[in-house]
Amino acid sequence: MKVAVWDTYVTKKDGSVMHFDIIAPEEIKDTTIIYGYGREYLKSKRQEGQPLTSKQCRFCHIETVRPEWEAEIKQKGYFIIEMENCK
Repeated sequence: MKVAVWDTYVTKKDGSVMHFDIIAPEEIKDTTIIYGYGREYLKSKRQEGQPLTSKQCRFCHIETVRPEWEAEIKQKGYFIIEMENCK
C-alpha cells in the first residue's frame, strides 16, 4: 500500500507549534478529508478549534506504508506521526 504524507504545523492554544505528519492512503486527495483527520487528532490533544488549512497542512510525498502504521490506517483511515510539541 502506498500512503501520502501530509506535513502539518499547528499553533497550539499556548502559542507553541505542534509538528505532526498525517499519513493516509495515497488515493485520498480531498483535503477536506485530510484536514478532518487532523482536526480529529487535534481534538484528542485538547487543541480543537485551532486553524487547520492549506497554510498549516501540505502534501509532502508518497511512500510505502510501514507495518506499524497499517493496522491503524485500516481501522481509522489515517495514522499520525508526532514530531514536535505534540504532548
